[in-house]
Amino acid sequence: MSLFEPITLAGHTLTNRIVMPPMTRSRASQPGDVANPLMAEYYGQRASAGLIVSEGTQISPMGKGYAWTPGIHSEAQIAGWQTVTEAVHAQGGVIFAQLWHVGRVTHPDNIGGAQPVSASPLKAEGVKVFVDNGSDAPGFVDVVTPRALGTDEIAEIVEQYAQAARNAIEAGFDGIELHAANGYLINQFIDSQANARTDAYGGSLQNRLRFLDEVVRAMSEAIGAHRVGVRLAPLTTLNGTVDDHPQQTYTAAAELLNRIGIAYLHIAEADWDDAPLMPMGFKQALRAAFDGVLIYAGKYDKARAEQALSEGWADMIGFGRPFVANPDLPRRLQQGLTLAQHDPETLFGGGARGLTDYPNADA
Repeated sequence: MSLFEPITLAGHTLTNRIVMPPMTRSRASQPGDVANPLMAEYYGQRASAGLIVSEGTQISPMGKGYAWTPGIHSEAQIAGWQTVTEAVHAQGGVIFAQLWHVGRVTHPDNIGGAQPVSASPLKAEGVKVFVDNGSDAPGFVDVVTPRALGTDEIAEIVEQYAQAARNAIEAGFDGIELHAANGYLINQFIDSQANARTDAYGGSLQNRLRFLDEVVRAMSEAIGAHRVGVRLAPLTTLNGTVDDHPQQTYTAAAELLNRIGIAYLHIAEADWDDAPLMPMGFKQALRAAFDGVLIYAGKYDKARAEQALSEGWADMIGFGRPFVANPDLPRRLQQGLTLAQHDPETLFGGGARGLTDYPNADA
């Protein structure tokens, strides 16, 4: 199987199996955290990906973790995202919105002075987020201790996710991806060392997966399970979330999501230099548990991607950082062209530089 074979997803025939995964770029217009024409140009340039998943977009003001990230809970935000989806569709692309609530991974300066919320009142030790310090460069600050959500508040957040899914479809997205990875709110319920609850949302594995289950079912009822994807990160310890038995936990999560019948499962592998490798037995267990499209992302090159597809445990592969500096990445991979390197100083905040000024290979 090749990266350049078509695949069907959410009723669309994707032209290749290359995914542009979600990457925070922090260029939303202020005030209001609104997607804008600069972002539309950026995503439109990269529409040759089989699937684009947008940067994380917060479902509510309390869900915001970082300065200048876009939301999808106001009319202005929905209208802003429409310019993005129109730009991608004009180039023949398919784009899903990644919906997130960061939970404890934020600072009061980003959420109107409120105390962050989480599964439990446990601080994410050593974690920093960036705030608007009045310049183009983000100012990094330590997160604070959150408060535990009440069960009534959990129900409200489930409905916020469902409404955000409806908003995404109104904005022209082809579907949504639930961000349940990388230490954000849903991950704070799933992973055993981040969840110290003793009610129906804590303790047993079934209870720790309850919030995920309720959110995905609510979104599926809102827009159809065939337009819902979920991102999980079984072995990453980002933002302080650690699970004592990740293979057991995340295989059970995959089985749960398979029963709901979602479109895809997106696995973010740990990708820092000394990160733990995901055992092949784990990948095969996920394949056995989940019948839909399986996407993997994490330091893949063309050779590793083709191997994953040929061995059958992956159906699509995400290429994150390479898409930053290579807007025509699928063509470069297919033709064996040299990949440009991105400027890390321009990843977060700022304007067009480091966002839309990377040329195509033939430029």
